Amino acid sequence: MNAQELKNFLADSPPSTVNLEIKKHFEALTDQQRRYAHYISRSAFTGMRITLRQTSPESESIYDFIIELYKASNGDWKSLQSQAGISEDDLKYFLEYAAMFLGNCGNYKSFGDSKFVPRGNEKAFNALAAVSPKAKEFYEATKGAIFSSGNSGMMHLGYPDEGHLSTYYPDSKGITKADIGAVSDFLEKKGLLVENTRLRKNADGSFDVLIASAVTNIPTAGGDIGKETEFEIDDGSLKGHKLKLVYGDYSSIMTLIAGYHKKAAENAENDNQKNMQLAYAKSFEEGSLEAFKNSQRFWIRDKGPMVESNIGFVETYRDPHGVRGEWEGFVATVNLERTKAFGALVNAAESMIPKLPWPKDFEKDKFLSPDFTSLEVLSFGCSGLPAGINIPNYDDIRQTEGFKNVSLGNVLSAKAPNEKIPFISDVDLPIFQKYRDSAFEVQVGIHELLGHGTGKLLQETETGVYNFDIKSPPISPITNKPVTTFYKPGQTWGSVFGSIAASYEECRAECVAMALACDFAILKIFGFGDGTPDMDGEAGDVLYAAYLSMARAGIASLEMYNPASLKWGQAHSQARFSILKCFLDAPDNFCKLDYKNEDLSDLTIKLDRSKITTVGRKAVEAYLQKLHIYKSTADVEAGTKLYNDMTHVEPFWFRNVRDEVLRNKQPRKVFVQANTVLDEATGKVSLVEYEPSLEGMIKSFAERAI
Repeated sequence: MNAQELKNFLADSPPSTVNLEIKKHFEALTDQQRRYAHYISRSAFTGMRITLRQTSPESESIYDFIIELYKASNGDWKSLQSQAGISEDDLKYFLEYAAMFLGNCGNYKSFGDSKFVPRGNEKAFNALAAVSPKAKEFYEATKGAIFSSGNSGMMHLGYPDEGHLSTYYPDSKGITKADIGAVSDFLEKKGLLVENTRLRKNADGSFDVLIASAVTNIPTAGGDIGKETEFEIDDGSLKGHKLKLVYGDYSSIMTLIAGYHKKAAENAENDNQKNMQLAYAKSFEEGSLEAFKNSQRFWIRDKGPMVESNIGFVETYRDPHGVRGEWEGFVATVNLERTKAFGALVNAAESMIPKLPWPKDFEKDKFLSPDFTSLEVLSFGCSGLPAGINIPNYDDIRQTEGFKNVSLGNVLSAKAPNEKIPFISDVDLPIFQKYRDSAFEVQVGIHELLGHGTGKLLQETETGVYNFDIKSPPISPITNKPVTTFYKPGQTWGSVFGSIAASYEECRAECVAMALACDFAILKIFGFGDGTPDMDGEAGDVLYAAYLSMARAGIASLEMYNPASLKWGQAHSQARFSILKCFLDAPDNFCKLDYKNEDLSDLTIKLDRSKITTVGRKAVEAYLQKLHIYKSTADVEAGTKLYNDMTHVEPFWFRNVRDEVLRNKQPRKVFVQANTVLDEATGKVSLVEYEPSLEGMIKSFAERAI
């Protein structure tokens, strides 16, 4: 890789470190609530060693190298610099890399799945490693991977047979996308969920399904599909190949995690919390995703807790096949004041859903009114903090039992100092700066509740049993003919739509947000306007800021597109680019890119504010209708074609616009989080906060001792 190409993979200088403010909310908790939160927090952060292993082969060793250098110097980096004989710039580049690494839980960006390498030179890292024998041992274990950039394909996460890196398929020489798909199809037929697994292809052509569990053998009572652990694949391209279930992936870590959840159960405030924590413990001990699904059922029933949490192998964005989950876990306190607005949104949901562009046959028979809370995050162990969450991701639970939505207030409000805002015109900048946070909160609320929370999957739930009238199927609003496709027994949204499922669903939810944000009754719920349509008032300002923000995000998303492989590296970015294209394709000059300079250095978005509720909304709803109906009916052929067309990046975008995006790219925020410390003698839990700095970020992780 030449120097010009490598520039796009250099660590941010500096990364934008911001505090996750939590103190006043933590102090409002009782001693029991603090202990409950403490044990879940310990579990979430302990599991980050799993996330490291899921990111790259070298990530865990890099982590240990960074922490060992902190220990060797007792956090006195200037002293370490002197010992190593390196320059101030050398130290600065190390600290920047370390903070960015910890913020992403690995050496690949959580938002974009591309590798980043230090700006400093390798000699400085060698000199730092030489200061401590243990640090040197961890550094050597990385096998030069911190700086390696010779193979451009390996700078991105993805399918191994396409030249990319994925540790969801470890030690699997020759494993192909077709192999992964065939094993997934076989396991789907067997009824085994795979979110907590990795897949290994052995030299003899057999496969091992590695199940995350404390136990290293199948539980005495059997696993989720019984006591059998060895199978022969009976059809498809791998017919005749052997497959074995292997328990004990991350065994020592899972043992610690299960123990923390048992402790949390002892400090639960009610039976739902206690049963939830015990179900987590069982799942993490035995590798049972059926037990995990039970934890989610208890979680849904735990209405309005002061301490909210969720944890496990949840989101499948980083698995190239889109079925295996990355470890994450959070614990947070409820912001009662902000929660009132979300409660009002839940109450309005049933009147809003009929405004979406699909008939009732494609909507749940009954809206399952969920909890929707505004949370202040205490701890979030993950590769990248989201702004909102809608889970569980299991459609059989979401369709019939319910779900929860959360908006993460202190993530939304965290600000990086001196942040530049490219692609917004000088005329629009004052409104954008004033209302973008409010617009984003509205967008997140609708996205989570009425985006991810809506829609019915037409299913044959078991042989001969359907959740729709098979003799008189619903009429598709796209073709005006009865639908002919649906989900077969054992199939899920993710298993049918595969690698595009995560991004496709994010796009569908974002389109719901863009469509319903045009409803002034919703804007009133969030405190803007009186519910009367008025594009010239404050509510109109918020709506305009929301559309500008989405269009701007669509342009900025090109950072996450890889022109060499012609692939997207981030689900949300791919979705937002397609919505920008939807805006641009709308008639009457609704939206266009405005520039005069040949190099696009003056590129801004021009969006007709007066046409948002008419032309803009109509265009979004037309796109949304197709996304939704294809998902609802398991029409993977039409859905894949639509989404591939809408996310296709023409040469103009990656040759011209992307260069300007990269020139203007801003460092993503990395969050410096507090720690909780338990005094075993008194049972009291205290909060330890850190400076929002490179040094503070490293210190926070070193003191977690995970």
